[in-house]
Amino acid sequence: MSHTFLLEVGLEEIPAHVVTPSVQQLKERVSSFLEEQRLDFKEIVTFSTPRRLAVKVTGVADKQSDIEEEAKGPAKKIALDKDGNWSKAAIGFSRGQGMKPEDIFFKELKGTEYAYVKKYIAGQTAAEILTGIKQVLTAMVFPTMMRWGSNDFKYVRPIRWLVALLDKEVIPFSILNIKTDRLTQGHRFLGTEVALADAADYPQALIAQHVIADAVQRKQLIEEQIKTLAAKNKWHIVVDASLLEEVNNLVEFPTVFSGSFADKYLDIPDEVLITSMKDHQRFFYVLDQAGKLLPYFVSVRNGDSEHLEKVVAGNEKVLTARLEDAAFFYHEDQQKTIADYVERLKKVMFHDKIGTTYEKLQRVQALCQLLAASLDKKDTLTTAENEELQRAAAIYKFDLVTGMVGEFSELQGVMGERYALLMGEKPEVATAIREHYLPNSAEGVLPETKIGALLAIADKIDSISAFFSAGMVPTGSNDPYALRRQASGIVRIALARGWDLSAVSLQEMIMCNYQNVSGLYANIKPVKNVEKMTDFIIERLRKLLSGQQFDFDIIETVSGVAANSFIKMYQAAEILKEHQGETDFKANIEALTRVLRLAEKLPAKEIGTVKTDLFENKAEKDLFTAVSQIESKAANLSGEELYAALGSLRPLINSYFDETMIMVEDEKVRLNRLRQLQKIAALTYRFGALNKLNVK
Repeated sequence: MSHTFLLEVGLEEIPAHVVTPSVQQLKERVSSFLEEQRLDFKEIVTFSTPRRLAVKVTGVADKQSDIEEEAKGPAKKIALDKDGNWSKAAIGFSRGQGMKPEDIFFKELKGTEYAYVKKYIAGQTAAEILTGIKQVLTAMVFPTMMRWGSNDFKYVRPIRWLVALLDKEVIPFSILNIKTDRLTQGHRFLGTEVALADAADYPQALIAQHVIADAVQRKQLIEEQIKTLAAKNKWHIVVDASLLEEVNNLVEFPTVFSGSFADKYLDIPDEVLITSMKDHQRFFYVLDQAGKLLPYFVSVRNGDSEHLEKVVAGNEKVLTARLEDAAFFYHEDQQKTIADYVERLKKVMFHDKIGTTYEKLQRVQALCQLLAASLDKKDTLTTAENEELQRAAAIYKFDLVTGMVGEFSELQGVMGERYALLMGEKPEVATAIREHYLPNSAEGVLPETKIGALLAIADKIDSISAFFSAGMVPTGSNDPYALRRQASGIVRIALARGWDLSAVSLQEMIMCNYQNVSGLYANIKPVKNVEKMTDFIIERLRKLLSGQQFDFDIIETVSGVAANSFIKMYQAAEILKEHQGETDFKANIEALTRVLRLAEKLPAKEIGTVKTDLFENKAEKDLFTAVSQIESKAANLSGEELYAALGSLRPLINSYFDETMIMVEDEKVRLNRLRQLQKIAALTYRFGALNKLNVK
């Protein structure tokens, strides 16, 4: 016979963003608990609202599965004395297992006989096991924890009731002074306390109390009501998935309604209106069929439709106050010039250990010149583009000191673009101001324009360098200035653009900037934490490759040469992955790895020209000729072509090692041979540290 188990913890309102991950955590912990306790079950279904986290487990077995196992004791020579009687060790072993010496038998293990006993452990009933479910609840962790009363116990919010039912039976345990019962709570205002006769009654019993505990059902109901409202009014209501999830976790009984605001506020940029509605009030915004913003909003009430007009009026009043502020700031901000705002940045600290935002602008302006100069011919900026880049870099943070961004910080960059256009800047400059913040998340969109991409990289690398130079290096999960996201952005932009940028070349630009405009680095010295910063940036590429299912050894190989550009590292990973299954892959890599290993023995000061007059055999000449031919065209070879060219060297490399002793006593000959190998190594390092590649 199978059973149904219900576990519900009732709480004060949980923050919306915590609800879904918390109920998933509860499900995972309950599942692990039941598996560890050997209590079979069929399925776990989750339920959640702002006031409750619950799971219903179906198909729960009557009891644990029984166990029959062998327990190993001392060796036979220890278990028996010289007369063949049981020793104290054997008697103690059997007693410790709840058995008698007569139950002992011997079995050989790796050539030695040991004492064993067979133990039979009868499974406990489901009711007995489930009293331990308390451990699941008390072990849960949340992003925010709090204490209440005089207790030391911490939880996401104060616990108000507990339900633990195995079919009709209450499973007894308590947390603080809250004991488990069959009593759950309905809607805070529309419902009452309800006694569950059976675990299977949940969640249907709550619906009568105006609580839809099934989060999926609740979300579907919201979506259906929104669709009905949209169809009735011929609106297009923009339903953002993350906002829908948040709203769903704010209500127990959803009722969708719409409200309006005055047409005059449509003169404010759409982004401001949408931010006011979506981010500040958690409203869905409304478009007409042509995609134009309409003076309406859609929201969700936690309750029924009674007195809904009062709810609408209250929400309209709150939104109108917010829009009045926005209209005021939008008008006032345009009374000043961009030059006025840039001047104010001289008094705005980027960070007290780094300097002002104005100094950052000047550093970034110089970095943009270095970045633009590093681009390949196909990406070289025109004179006009250079001017646009320099103008954007000179002003791109000006909107930080506007009233609008002070009130709506989410609009950084967005208002910069808007105001730049209103104040006569070129569209290319305005777009770059907005795009320099991109990507603003791990998978966020990248800058679409070349100028925006350059400004974004310059801004991000300056921030990373500044914080590292000031000793504020992210550790563990601690990254208060989002430097990992910024480093990831640099890598993603460089890859998307195909730009030949590396962690090392970016460091060199920082150092060049430091030497040229040293006055802007008054509080920071970029020479600090250089290696940490290089590893930090390359680690973002490793994460990206890992997320794309590249093998660990390939990732370690291609990222093993820091001077290589991100695009070369990525291309090398693709090439190695494509060829690793081929029959000659192992032999090619082993030959090249042998070259790398010996080439490391050449002192850096001795790197130089190979002298052909020191060759002593044909293998040296043949290898030199082949390598020289590859070198002459290497700059124009694709990664795939270079891989094929290096693979073609394998027979020549093997012959070279068969006929040539590298580490001879004659220093001139030895160094010359190491230089020969170093030339091959230099070509090979484009693919990374091949000695880290697993070819066994």
